[in-house]
Amino acid sequence: MFGILYRFLSALARLAVRSGRSKDLEIIVLRHQLTVLRRQTERPAIDDNDRTVLGAIAAALPRRLRNGWIVTPETLLRWHRRRIARHWTQPSQQPGRPSTSAKIASLAVEMATNNPTWGYRRITAELNRLGHRIGASTVWRILKQHNIEPAPNRSVLTWTQFLRSQAAVACDFATVDTAFLRRYYVLFFIDVTSREVFYAGITANPTGPWTTQAARNLFLRHGDRLDQARALVRDRGSQFVDSFDEIFRTEGLKILRTPIRTPVANTFAERWIGTLRRELLDRTIIWNQRQLERLATDYIAHYNDHRPHRSLDQQPPRPATPGQPEPDAEPSLRVARTTRCDGLINEYRMAA
Repeated sequence: MFGILYRFLSALARLAVRSGRSKDLEIIVLRHQLTVLRRQTERPAIDDNDRTVLGAIAAALPRRLRNGWIVTPETLLRWHRRRIARHWTQPSQQPGRPSTSAKIASLAVEMATNNPTWGYRRITAELNRLGHRIGASTVWRILKQHNIEPAPNRSVLTWTQFLRSQAAVACDFATVDTAFLRRYYVLFFIDVTSREVFYAGITANPTGPWTTQAARNLFLRHGDRLDQARALVRDRGSQFVDSFDEIFRTEGLKILRTPIRTPVANTFAERWIGTLRRELLDRTIIWNQRQLERLATDYIAHYNDHRPHRSLDQQPPRPATPGQPEPDAEPSLRVARTTRCDGLINEYRMAA
């Protein structure tokens, strides 16, 4: 404060010893500079020292001489009120509410994760019952910070979760076109829980009696592996007739038909078809049904016994017991299978 007053008195002394003409010229130049600066900036940066000097000079000048200033009288009054309020305001010893402990926050997140039907108000009530006094808005903020929806719409059951809870088996046809443009249909079943694939047959004309017989063969070959299944997921194809469904109902499975033109409802089967194409069919040329059957059965055995699966913690659907070889007895057959499934074999050269 004393430094500002000293500079102000020094400036007044220098102005007193100067001639009137030089002061008038300096005022004109300063006013023009002020006009130029106003065109460059809309809001000048002013600190407390500038407010003090401008306020002191404004109090000594008449109102008619204040025209052209960078501040208005209302601004000067606002500065004065703010300075008085800041001078008499005492800082609080405990500003704001105390922060929520990390233990309570982690408990709220754990409740929301383990109970998807609970909203933030239910979680608040449960915390209060445990003796933790916390507001509903605080719980809402904690859940949002952990990317959890505070409202109970997190309990909406997805199709994938429903299939997992039902221990379902999905089935579908994979279409394959040969080099002579003849189409074959590969019927397969996949266990949603274990991701194990069951080969059911190949045909050029999938009819109702053919799929019914394929269902019978499935339970004759792999009935022990389908004991835990509770539902069959299939599309609305005409090949799946009532006799086909009756075989699964007899085994205690519920038939779940997907909506019309909704392949995402049979996502496990559709994803496996994509895997089959990328890893096998797109890397070789199919000539006949016999070759396709041999490749498909070899790939399915490779998929079940060897190929790692990300959803199974990089384990195959049917892992071999530690210390024992894979189900194939002959090492040469295992090498040929792996080579074929990796796409490094040229079927065109073998057929020639």
